[in-house]
Amino acid sequence: MSLEKINIRNSILILIIVAAAATRFLHLGSFSSWTNFTPLGAMAMFGGAYFSDKVKAYAVPLITLFVSDLVVNYAYYQKIVLFYDGAFWVYLSFILMVLVGTFIKKANFTNVLIASVVTVFIHWIVSDIGAVLMVGSMYPRSFAGYLQALIGAIPFERNLLVSNLVYGLLMFGGFEYAKTKFPALSFNKQQAVQHS
Repeated sequence: MSLEKINIRNSILILIIVAAAATRFLHLGSFSSWTNFTPLGAMAMFGGAYFSDKVKAYAVPLITLFVSDLVVNYAYYQKIVLFYDGAFWVYLSFILMVLVGTFIKKANFTNVLIASVVTVFIHWIVSDIGAVLMVGSMYPRSFAGYLQALIGAIPFERNLLVSNLVYGLLMFGGFEYAKTKFPALSFNKQQAVQHS
């Protein structure tokens, strides 16, 4: 494979997403008041915002989430867990978070802040459906149980919002800064046509 075939921009985007996902492993096996302070929302927004190829925009964050989930679940359960109860709803919310990222046309503080709030709302509303429907749920399988799950999830969603902002600042800000120093990282429509 020649160097011309390597898309530097996509390689850097993937590296940033994988590096962010790796921070999920810093406190494996411990629960704290900062549970759910993860890079997941920012990863989804970042992938949606920066990959020009929409297949990559969804595939890279989803594959990274899946692989990091395998590691996290192994650390907690000491066995490989491919799909946990409620995984469908978590992954659906993640797909919708990537979709939100596709609407970020200009990476600035305001747009990332708005997207962060929207993605947390999506995660809160969608993933808690799984919390009610999963086997052995602590919530009744009813609308009242769903409301209980939503209320119980508020501290976790607060952590997700803070992490979206922190990781969003690092990922979006870092990449935007890198684009000023390395013009090859800027999106070029002509290059996109050549590499597709």
